[in-house]
Amino acid sequence: MTAAEYNTSVDAHADGIYRFALKHLRDEDLAKDVVQESFARLWSRIDQVDGAKAKSYLFTTAHHVIVDEARKGTRVRRMEEHHEDMRHTSQSQPDLKEVLDAALATLPAIQRSVVLLRDLEGYAYDEIAELTGLNLSQVKVYIYRGRTALKEYIGQLDLVI
Repeated sequence: MTAAEYNTSVDAHADGIYRFALKHLRDEDLAKDVVQESFARLWSRIDQVDGAKAKSYLFTTAHHVIVDEARKGTRVRRMEEHHEDMRHTSQSQPDLKEVLDAALATLPAIQRSVVLLRDLEGYAYDEIAELTGLNLSQVKVYIYRGRTALKEYIGQLDLVI
């Protein structure tokens, strides 16, 4: 393909590729990007593409770029939606300490004690058993049940932080 054939293919096929991309993506800016990327890829392979097959090469390339854009767009939108959700939740969320205090207040006294001794004070299970007068298996069960209740009360941690 020569530079003159390339220029002719730009004039002949740019509008068609744009309409093709716009129909699929429904975004004018993305459609323009697809057209530009298709012609850039053609230019980078100008010596390998036959001038008579430029149209099929351009539309095939445009299709691949559209698929890539669609895949990228779903990831980007999901991240934008996630950040938007984070922005809204962070403005209305109470302080983490308040949430934890409220969650701890819902626990029975023994569960609250063993959870605080283990997670806040850092005592070992056998030390908690000695301090509370419980056996080791009871301590483990109370800690597990307390943590489970806290997790259910707080919900997802990323919504709290």
